[in-house]
Amino acid sequence: MSPRASPPPASRNPNDYVIATMGSHSALQILYGARQEGMRNLVICQRGKERPYRSYGVADDILLVDDWKRGWNAKLEQELIRRNAIIIPHGSFVAYLGHDRVQKMKTMYYGTKEILEWESNRTKERVWLEKSRLLLPKVFQKPADIDRRVIVKFHGAGGGFGYFVVKSPEQFEEVKRKKYPKETDFVIQEYIVGVPLYIHYFYSPITGELEIMSFDKRYESNADSIGRIRAEDQLAANIHTSYTIVGNMPVVVRESMLPEFFEMGERVVKVSQQLCGPKGKNGKRKGLFGPFCLEAIVTRKLQTYVFEISARIVAGTNPYIEGSPYTALRYCEPMSTGRRIARDIKQAIEEGRLAEVLG
Repeated sequence: MSPRASPPPASRNPNDYVIATMGSHSALQILYGARQEGMRNLVICQRGKERPYRSYGVADDILLVDDWKRGWNAKLEQELIRRNAIIIPHGSFVAYLGHDRVQKMKTMYYGTKEILEWESNRTKERVWLEKSRLLLPKVFQKPADIDRRVIVKFHGAGGGFGYFVVKSPEQFEEVKRKKYPKETDFVIQEYIVGVPLYIHYFYSPITGELEIMSFDKRYESNADSIGRIRAEDQLAANIHTSYTIVGNMPVVVRESMLPEFFEMGERVVKVSQQLCGPKGKNGKRKGLFGPFCLEAIVTRKLQTYVFEISARIVAGTNPYIEGSPYTALRYCEPMSTGRRIARDIKQAIEEGRLAEVLG
């Protein structure tokens, strides 16, 4: 059980709080969304990397640290607590600080901290997704079991860096020996041929409703450019496919698929409430809430295979800072995922329910 932060202040005035995040990933969207909702914000940046936040003018305040390991310390946390800051996590936040440090944070934190363990531990993640009755690619326990095309993912590989595709134990051993001899923590997953699709959800414990905010497709280098080169030229030039994420592209899906996607998200949330998080006044666990993403492949038969979950805001929501076609249908104003977070927090504060959206 992780240590709990101090109880949130009793104030029901959103102006008494500050939405804060780390300067990376989707911070621009989070800061802008807070401002759209009339809430104060701040960003914590590594010194020398604050220019985007100054240039775009979305940050009310910028706190600088020399590096994340030493800079995110008790003194910084005391300052954040003094300001009644509410931390919004994102992918870089978790990657830079690490699971253990996030668990020990005393600053108010939007989301369920315990969910990070279920997201980051591939074994627990698979249990969660299986219990949610999602279609998953097969996982091979050891290289010798490979009997089809697979993708090999190293734990913590930032943005797809270091992934590779092989179709036999011999190919696996050759690639690993030549390029990744020291890597020991990896997963071998069936490679599903289809369209990559990232489904952006938002679940609010305040409204009790699941929303689909948007969809995206990642632009990966050099996976998305290698197709321009003939196969024989690729072989001659010894070009190996990589899946390093460079950016994200917006996607609008077939309308007939939406009911299935809603049901998938609802099952994921419901199962999470059985698995983790502190218990609320109703005796139920908080589970997963706020933004999350199911990372999927849709096959030619329109089967949706889910290969991963991100239990936080994802960078694929960044194309929708002014909202998506889906949020345009629901809201009469631009609604990004960053703004939806701020609205959830604002509503919780005004209703005296802030503790329900804090981990």
